[in-house]
Amino acid sequence: MAARPGCGEGEVVPMEGPAVTEEEDDDRWSRLLPELVAEVVRRVEASGGERWPARKDVVSCASVCRRWRDAAAAVVQPLPESGKITFPSSLKQSGPKDFPIQCFIKRNKRNSMFYLYLGLSNNLIATKDKGKFLMAARRFRRGAHTEYIISLDADDLSQGSGAYVGKLRSDFWGTNFKIYDSQAPYNGAKASSTRSIRRFGSRRISPQVSSGNFDVGQVSYKYNLLKSRGPRRMLCTMECPSIQETWENSLNVKFLKRTGTTVLRNKAPRWHEHLQCWCLNFHGRVTVASVKNFQLVATTNPSHPDSVGDDETVILQFGKVDSDIFTMDYRQPLSAFQAFAICLSSFGTKLACE
Repeated sequence: MAARPGCGEGEVVPMEGPAVTEEEDDDRWSRLLPELVAEVVRRVEASGGERWPARKDVVSCASVCRRWRDAAAAVVQPLPESGKITFPSSLKQSGPKDFPIQCFIKRNKRNSMFYLYLGLSNNLIATKDKGKFLMAARRFRRGAHTEYIISLDADDLSQGSGAYVGKLRSDFWGTNFKIYDSQAPYNGAKASSTRSIRRFGSRRISPQVSSGNFDVGQVSYKYNLLKSRGPRRMLCTMECPSIQETWENSLNVKFLKRTGTTVLRNKAPRWHEHLQCWCLNFHGRVTVASVKNFQLVATTNPSHPDSVGDDETVILQFGKVDSDIFTMDYRQPLSAFQAFAICLSSFGTKLACE
């Protein structure tokens, strides 16, 4: 050790030495015993970091090198079991069954941007909760249609970007939407044959899966022919596959299996005589009345007789808490990406509905 010219008195800094390349540094970390790496990640996982920012320690371990990433993937449970959003792949996994993941959306009208955050506190969202950034979307006008491009990077919303997640596309009236995923929703799914189909470089969600534009859902708003003021009526048809595990050549292989479509409809509000308005119970998560507010529940799928509707369990709820802040709470079978796309469809005027 030696004093470097220009340093303060008594300050000691390392002597200059040969630079360590990224490959050499990565190799140095990867030489650690796999058992030791797994134990490190296991202890971090068990340390009680239920929410961000404490949860970032798990991601930090997985970011060191490939071996550490493999160790983290082997220890960290997927979102449906853990109830925690940890890695980008969590955004395409269905939420937990027994409780909702609480998020919020910030809107910037000036540049037509929408930002999705994971809530960091259990209190009602206000400007105090900065949240953990998850995804961003921007609204574009494409001729007679409107598109929302969804990305992991708020500064890069190109469909050719590696951060591209998917998109939402509306008809001229803004009442019918199609949701496109950058990756196949289940094994064997075929990319959309529409004119907008391209091959994209989205590798951060699942590097093993080729990307494209896959039709994974539709959102429809019912026409209001009488032009009477009232709540919007929504119907969503979504592809919500499940992750299956199998053993092949002594390797644990995960693949997506198609389980059919999930049909969601908006929960009917009740008329409040005293307040003279339509009301839904958002359990304190929504504070501002808005035609955009909604709750979605499962309904019977006519094409699958075994499917059962449930008017009590709210799968997705969306509502206003400030001029440009909206809560978004979702659970199984929806993923964060699907829930975000459905909520984006609520923004904007519905010419035939209101």
